[in-house]
Amino acid sequence: MSFPASATDNRLDPRVSELVAAGSMEISPRELHRLKEVGTHLPAGSCVYIPSLPGLPLTRTLEAIAAVRDAGLDPVPHVSARRILNRDEFRAFLTKAAKEYGVHRCLLIGGDEPKPKGPFVDSLQILEERLLADCGMREIGIGGYPEGHPRIPLNALEKAMARKLELAAQQSIGVYVLTQFSFSPTRVVEYCTSLSRQHPDLPVYVGIAGPTDPAALLRYAQRCGVGTSLRALRSLGTGIAQLVTNTDPRDHLVAVARYTLKREPTNVVGVHLYSFGGAVRTAAWMRELL
Repeated sequence: MSFPASATDNRLDPRVSELVAAGSMEISPRELHRLKEVGTHLPAGSCVYIPSLPGLPLTRTLEAIAAVRDAGLDPVPHVSARRILNRDEFRAFLTKAAKEYGVHRCLLIGGDEPKPKGPFVDSLQILEERLLADCGMREIGIGGYPEGHPRIPLNALEKAMARKLELAAQQSIGVYVLTQFSFSPTRVVEYCTSLSRQHPDLPVYVGIAGPTDPAALLRYAQRCGVGTSLRALRSLGTGIAQLVTNTDPRDHLVAVARYTLKREPTNVVGVHLYSFGGAVRTAAWMRELL
């Protein structure tokens, strides 16, 4: 798959491939039966994230971790602070994930729960208690929100990020940012630019909505709080909104690639594909770009 030469210089195609090669994707625990097929499309050792779903027990997450590893891929579980029911059970989960399945990184998030289901109010508390470092985690991803968080003010997000970076450094844990997807490449580029000014050495993986049907994408967009750009598009007419929700993820990927070429050196190191229940389709799309 190539891109028009008129769109940019001859460095664009290689940069697109680099971003995908350094990138990752996610798979729902409901799609574990398709992991072998996913593994045939991705390079060995590619990072595959396992989302935290409401009501999903940690034993089920361990099964997903084992399946991802068995497929020759590197499992990265979501750690959703507000969904953790028991501190000791969580510690045992992390320890087993690290020792038996080689898990060394996780995506640390608060979790979309109005009230904590257990002992942790937010993801900062997990870092403050040193649980991740003590159980073998050596790297964590933290969320980035190009359109802002639907419930957390910007200044609170910035303070929390600074504190997470401080705690992680004290515990010798590496940190990177993984962004939420957006319908607006412009917003993503603006966010990455701002982040590079505040934290120039902080690696960033840009989240991109994988190839999926518009109806599914709209459902996930509303759940994930990326309605700002969607509402703006709708205000311009349904035709514009339909166009964007049918747009190939390549357009967003190209925008990110152009951004990194214009801002070398850049802290954007790769992309992360949200598969929205279409893991095989997403993995196959990534392979076409490698």
